[in-house]
Amino acid sequence: FMANTQNVTEFIFLGLSPNQKVQKVCFVIFLLLYVAIVLGNFLIVLTVMSSRSLGSPMYFFLSYLSFVEVCYASTTAPRLISDLLAERKAISLWGCMTQVFLIHFFGGIEMFLLTVMAYDRYVAICKPLNYTTIMNQQACAFLVGAAWVGGFVHSLAQILLIFRLPFCGPNVIDHYFCDMLPLLKLACSDTFLIGLLIVANGGTLSVISFVVLLASYVVILLHLRTRSSEGRRKALSTCGSHITVVTLCFAPCIFIYLRPSTTLSADKMVAVFYTVITPLLNPVIYSLRNAEVKKAMKRLWIRAMKLEEK
Repeated sequence: FMANTQNVTEFIFLGLSPNQKVQKVCFVIFLLLYVAIVLGNFLIVLTVMSSRSLGSPMYFFLSYLSFVEVCYASTTAPRLISDLLAERKAISLWGCMTQVFLIHFFGGIEMFLLTVMAYDRYVAICKPLNYTTIMNQQACAFLVGAAWVGGFVHSLAQILLIFRLPFCGPNVIDHYFCDMLPLLKLACSDTFLIGLLIVANGGTLSVISFVVLLASYVVILLHLRTRSSEGRRKALSTCGSHITVVTLCFAPCIFIYLRPSTTLSADKMVAVFYTVITPLLNPVIYSLRNAEVKKAMKRLWIRAMKLEEK
């Protein structure tokens, strides 16, 4: 099952910075960011669930995306925050494997959901008359289910590749969470082939999703040329926020996977970006650029205030 030479039972993280002062500042910053991620995304979930005006599939997917963002951030952020105050930043072998699995699981779901959301916009803008029949409740539930299954399959493939590797010597990871490429460097066997497979799995998923997304938005934009200026403006605004989020999500992934697997110091910064910054920006971009969501949030706030008065 596991190789016999397995005698590494834990890994040590070097974390973000060796400097104590920097670590304390980072502790405060990341704690605040994490709280903001949880509150911001759950606010969106709550708003969508409690507002009748946000009953369309777009908001159904948005609430799922926000939920997945919280799960995704929670696989790395709490650990990073507690480690910033710890002298010794250790994680067990199983803890490490679990972290790898969850990061790829939720990251995969996020990519599939963004692709589903692009398809939803394509149907809404290019086939408005058939929209309600195409994107009915069963179809939406199926698409969300497919995103979860896709994330699981992607993650399982990654974990099966890394699980077989023997770790017998160095156990210091120059990172703040367990990821595939830093772990590859610590394995005491030739990892060239496995490295290629990992990059193929992660990179292919990123690139295919990204191409599908771009294609659907190009089709939408071409379709919009025939619309009235008001309809065009509204559709462009929605697509604009989608395209921003997609770029924020995929650029770092493609950066990390589609270059030779040497761990750059830039990797840590890029990782901070996609593990902490992106989950925070997604709800901000989607809700602040969307008048419906803002209205619904206002109504939710007024209802909460009335309950307070009672």
